[in-house]
Formats: sequence, C-alpha cells, structure tokens
Amino acid sequence: MANNTVLSDATLSRRTRQKVFRRIVPFVFLLYVIAYLDRANVAFAKIPMAAELGFSEAIYGFGAGIFFLGYLLLEIPGGLIAQRWSARKWMARIMVTWGLCTVCVGFVHTPTQFYVTRTLLGIAEGGFFPCILVYLTHWFSARDRAKSMAGFFMASPAALVIGAPLSALILRLDYFGISGWRWMFILEGVPAILVGIVALGYMTDRPEEAKWLEPDEQDWMRNELKKERDLRQSTKISVWEGLQDRRVLFLALASCFGNIGIFAFVLWLPSMILKASKLSVVWSTVYSALPFVLAMISIRFFGWSSDRTARRRLHTIVPFVLAALFFVLSAVPGQPFPLVLLWLCLTGAAAYSWGVSFWVLPTLILGETATAAAFGLINIVGNLGSFLGPSVAGYILSQGYSFTVVVGFLSCSFLLGAVLVSLVHVDRDPESRHVSGMTT
Repeated sequence: MANNTVLSDATLSRRTRQKVFRRIVPFVFLLYVIAYLDRANVAFAKIPMAAELGFSEAIYGFGAGIFFLGYLLLEIPGGLIAQRWSARKWMARIMVTWGLCTVCVGFVHTPTQFYVTRTLLGIAEGGFFPCILVYLTHWFSARDRAKSMAGFFMASPAALVIGAPLSALILRLDYFGISGWRWMFILEGVPAILVGIVALGYMTDRPEEAKWLEPDEQDWMRNELKKERDLRQSTKISVWEGLQDRRVLFLALASCFGNIGIFAFVLWLPSMILKASKLSVVWSTVYSALPFVLAMISIRFFGWSSDRTARRRLHTIVPFVLAALFFVLSAVPGQPFPLVLLWLCLTGAAAYSWGVSFWVLPTLILGETATAAAFGLINIVGNLGSFLGPSVAGYILSQGYSFTVVVGFLSCSFLLGAVLVSLVHVDRDPESRHVSGMTT
C-alpha cells in the first residue's frame, strides 16, 4: 500500500511539473525573445545607421549602452510589484510600452534623439527581468529552477539567432524612402505590443489561480512551493537586510562584470565578423547568428547539469572562465576566418551560460520577498555593466586602440565575475535530495 502511495505521488509530481513546464516556459521564452530582440537589434542596425546618420563609435556605444541607465529605475520596484501585486499585469504593461518605444527608435535623426529614445526604451522595459525571475519562483521549486531558467535564458541567444537573418532581410528594405534599418526598429517593435495584450489572458500569477491545473495538481504545486518557502523564510531576513547581505553584493558585482563582457561582445560581434571575414554587411550579420545557436545548446546543458548536481556556483564559474579564454583566443592575429568564428562561437556559448545557475543563487540565500528585491538590485548593478561595456569599448576604439585591447578588457571582466561568485557561500539546494529523480 505504501509503495502504491509513493508511486502515485511520483506520478502526480511528474505530471504536474511537466504540465507547468509546458505551460509556463515556452511563453516566457517568447517574451524574452521579443524583449532581447528589441534590446539588441541596435547591434544589427549599427553599420547602416552609423553610415546614414554619421554616428561615431563613441556615439553608437553610448547610445547603445544608455538603454540600461533607463532600465535601472524600475528594477527593485519591478521585482516587488511582481511579488506583491501581479506579475501578469506588470508584464503586460512593460511589453506594450517597450514595443511603442522600439518603434520610436526607427525615427531618430540626431545623437540626442538616439540617446533619448534608447533611454525611454530602457525605462519602458524596466522591471522585466526581475518580474520574470519572480514569476518563475512562483511556479518552480529549487529542484527544477535552473532548468526552467535555462528555458528562459535560451531566449536571449535565440533572439539573436532569429534576429540576425531577420534583421539582414529587413535591412534590405527601402519602401517609401525609409531606410532598412528604420524598418527594422518599426517592424520588430510591433510583436511586443501584440504579445503584451495576449499575456493578460494567458499568464496566471499563482498555482491556486490556474484553471488549467487539476485540483490535485494545484494542491501538489502549492504544497511543494510552501515547503521551500517555509524553509527559506525561517531565516526572517527583511528586504533591507537582504539588500545589504554581502553575498548579494558580490553577486551584483559579478553580474556587472559579466554583463560588461557579454553586451559589448553582442554589440560588436557583427563588426568583428565583418573585419575578420571581409564579407558583406548582410552576410556578416547572418554569420553573427552562429555563436548564439551554440549558446542555446550550452544553456540547456548547463541548466540540466546544474539541477542534476545542485552545484550552482561551479556551473556559474566555469562558463565565466571559458568565456574569457575563448574570447582571448579569438583575438590572436593571423588566424583564418573559420578559426576566428569557432572561437567567437565558443565565447558566445560560454558567455550566455553563466546566468542559468547564477540566478538560482539568490533563491538559496534569502526569503521570498527579500529575493524579489535582490533580483532587482543584482540586475541594477548588472545593467550598469551593460552600459559600461559598450561605452568603454566604444571609447577605447574611438581613441585609436585596436579591438585586441577591447578583448583584453572584456576577458578580464569575465574573470572578475568568476572570482566574485567564488566568494559567495551557499548551502546546497534544499531540494537537492530530489535531483536524481527529475524527469521533466
């Protein structure tokens, strides 16, 4: 009889987790694809936009990076709003407004207009990332968290895989006397508006509100999350105490250095490929999708391995170190283009994989509400890196230095991220005893 009960519980667990995964992860994947495409399409527009408007490397780098200054304003409030009010409604607001702002970028003519529209886009999208992270903690316990986040994080390289050839096609448009790069911003802003409206009806804030779950599945989901929540909240860490926790501050700085490397890498990747290959702008843009194809595979692997072993720090540190190593190798002079492309692909795969386990770490340190605020703080400091990376890279290049100097700077940033994560002590996941039985 006991064996039948255990078997029944295991069946219910597997069925519920699979249903939640299929319902939640593909949709947040879609949300992040759209968000990341609207954030990073400025990389694909760089060459024709700069040529038409006369933007220097410094103007482009500052305009690309200033997005993140606006983005910072709603990070902590965004996480708390998602935790205490409604992630569904907040997400819908974010998507509609950022879609409108993306369209506006397609109408800029001066550096000031470029800076203003990119700042407004950042403000519109502010709170998106912590909102999604909080939303995932409402549906996935620690044993499945890295895997669910892997499904979410795969969207950023997927957006670039989709965005590179899509943007290359749109760049060739010249209707009504409007340049292709302007059409790119206009056409790629519309999906955010439409999906934002759909999100209001599709997303569900909590398991107890999910009509698409059976009553026994709802009960199992609530109990599973309550056990973990009770364990985490036994520490009674307040929001303010969580924001001052040394481990949270180390993670915030690690995120900053990681984003310094990754966003400068993304924004200059088409230019690096153009220089190394001597191909056309269109073909360089298409080739720039390849590192992100490999990144989708590596993210999935690191998410699976992280949940299987529950060794979150190791699965964060290793990608940081590999990203630094492969990026340095890509800058070795005299290499044929296929070898340079290989190193760039490996760099992209490693650079995108550290976040899968990294964002599980705060959930192992703090209580539920403090974690929501910590997500916001870490993303604020992290996005300072997203601003500094392109800005510093653009400044270095504008001063006449080669991109080898930029590569050295960005590789050191990845290594500093690894060092900071190594200083963060956390216990093994509270659900690590279950990892060997995962089947989702």
